[in-house]
Amino acid sequence: MKIAIEGCAHGELERIYDTIEGIEKERNIKIDLLLCCGDFQSTRNVSDLQTMAVPRKYMDMCTFYKYYSGERVAPILTIFIGGNHEASNYLQELPYGGWVAPNIYYLGYAGVVNVNGIRIAGISGIYKGHDFLRGHHEFPPYTEKTCRSVYHVRQLEVFRLKQLSGKIDIFMSHDWPRGIQEYGNKAQLLRFKPHFAEDIGSGQLGSRPLEELLKVVQPTYWFAAHLHCKFAALVQHKRRNSRKSDASGSSDSEFEEEEKEEDNEARPAVTKFLALDKCLPKRRFLQVLDIPTTTAEKLTLEYDIEWLSILRTTNHLTSIKDSNYYLPGKKAGSIEERCDFTPTMEELSHIRSKFTNLEVPLNFCRTASTFDPVGQQNYKQTHADQPNAQLNPQCIEFCTRLGIDDPLCLAMLANGKQLPPTVSSEDSSAQDSTPSTLQAEPVLATSKRKLNLMLPAPTAPVSNVDNDVIELPVEADEEPAAILVQDDIKETCAEVAPVCVSPPNIKKLKRRNQSIYQTEDNGD
Repeated sequence: MKIAIEGCAHGELERIYDTIEGIEKERNIKIDLLLCCGDFQSTRNVSDLQTMAVPRKYMDMCTFYKYYSGERVAPILTIFIGGNHEASNYLQELPYGGWVAPNIYYLGYAGVVNVNGIRIAGISGIYKGHDFLRGHHEFPPYTEKTCRSVYHVRQLEVFRLKQLSGKIDIFMSHDWPRGIQEYGNKAQLLRFKPHFAEDIGSGQLGSRPLEELLKVVQPTYWFAAHLHCKFAALVQHKRRNSRKSDASGSSDSEFEEEEKEEDNEARPAVTKFLALDKCLPKRRFLQVLDIPTTTAEKLTLEYDIEWLSILRTTNHLTSIKDSNYYLPGKKAGSIEERCDFTPTMEELSHIRSKFTNLEVPLNFCRTASTFDPVGQQNYKQTHADQPNAQLNPQCIEFCTRLGIDDPLCLAMLANGKQLPPTVSSEDSSAQDSTPSTLQAEPVLATSKRKLNLMLPAPTAPVSNVDNDVIELPVEADEEPAAILVQDDIKETCAEVAPVCVSPPNIKKLKRRNQSIYQTEDNGD
C-alpha cells in the first residue's frame, strides 16, 4: 500500500490533493491513503474560525468547507490527528474519532484503527505540563484560556495508549517525542533551526509523554509535524516486555504463533521517525512510502478491537474536572485498583459480541451550516460569535454501542448546561450546505460512572460544611435524572425519540486530605 504522509495541513486540502495527483502522474503510481499529522483546520464556517487559537489575521477559511459541504470529495481515504491550530469545537464533537467529511476520518483525542491490515495509532494535540493532569473540562464557546487548553494532551489518552500490546505499524503525533533529535542529524537540524539549541539544552524540545510512548509502543514508523521542518531519525529500542492478553484457552497453533512473536521480540525493535514541514510552496511537507499489506482487496477502515476494549474498561477514569487527578498505578499503597488494562480474552470476546463487524460505518452527518464564499467574502472584516456546543450523532452511536461516555456531554452536564439538540442528515453524500432538521433532544447512553479517586468511607457523620466538600455528579447506579438513555440509534442518523431532561442530582462527599490533591502544577 502506498501511503502519503503530510506534515501540518493548515487547511490546504486542495493543494495537498493536487500535489498527490501530480506525484501519481509523475511516478505512474496510485497512492491509496493520506495521513495528516495535525493542524488540519477543519473549519466549516466563519463561526468555527473563532475557536482557533491564532491571531485574527491568520483566520483563513481555506478549503476544507468544500469537502464538508459535498462540493468536492476527498479523492483518497484521509486520516488525521489534531494539532494546536484546529476548529476545536468541531473536533470536540468526535472525542473518539469519526468522519469530519466524506472519506476524511479524524482519530479523536487518541485512537487506533486498521487499514487493510496496517495498524495505525495516533494522539492529537500538544503537550503543556500545567494541563496534562487535568480532565477534558472545556466546551464551546471557549474562554481565552480554554481556547488553548482544549488542544492540550491529557494523561488519560497517554495512559490508554500505553495499554496497547502487539505491533503498531504507524504512530502519528503533532508534537515530537522529547530527545528525538539525538537519534538523527542534530547538527543539520540546528543549522536549519538554530533557535532550537536553547530548548534542546534545557530538555524542552518535544513532548515528555510522547518520549514515554515511543519507548513503550515502539512502532515501526512514527510521523510528526508541528516544528515546521523535515527531520528523520532512527530509534533502536531495548527489548519490550511482552504484554499478552490472557490466553488460557489458546489452541496449539496460537501457542506456536506466540512463540514466533517472542522470537521476533528478541531482536531489537527499530522505529523510523520522520517529521515533515507545513504545506507551503518549496517546503518538504509530503512523503510517500510503500508498506506491505496482508490483503490486496478494496481499502477498508476498521476499528481496532484492542483499542475498543481499552476505551470500555477505562471509561470510569474519564474526568471532566478543571483540576489535577491521578490515574491508577502499581504504587497505590493499600488501595486495590486495576492499573493494567491490556485486554483479556474475555474482554475481547465481549467487544466481538458488540462489534460483529469492525468496519467503521459510513455515517458522516453535517452538524453545522457551510461557509458561503459569495455571501461571506468579507468575513475577515465582520464580527462573528463562537458557536455553542453540538453533540454529534456519530459519537452518540459509538458511545451507545460500546457503553462509554461522551466527555463533552459530561462536561456540559457538570457545569449545569442544557444539552443541545442533535442534528441528523438523511444522506451524508448530498451536496447540501445546511444540516437537516434539528431533533428535540439528543439521546446518550452512559455506562456506570465511578469516581476518579477511590475514597475510604467516613468514620463519623459530617455535621458542618467546610471548604473541603466537593460536589460530584451522582453515580449511574443511583437515580440518573439528568442522563438520557438510548434504545436504538441507526447508522443513517434517523430520528430518535427523546427522553425528557431534568437538572442533575448532586451529592456531596467530604474528601480527606484535600490539600494533597490541590498542589499547584509547576507549568513545565
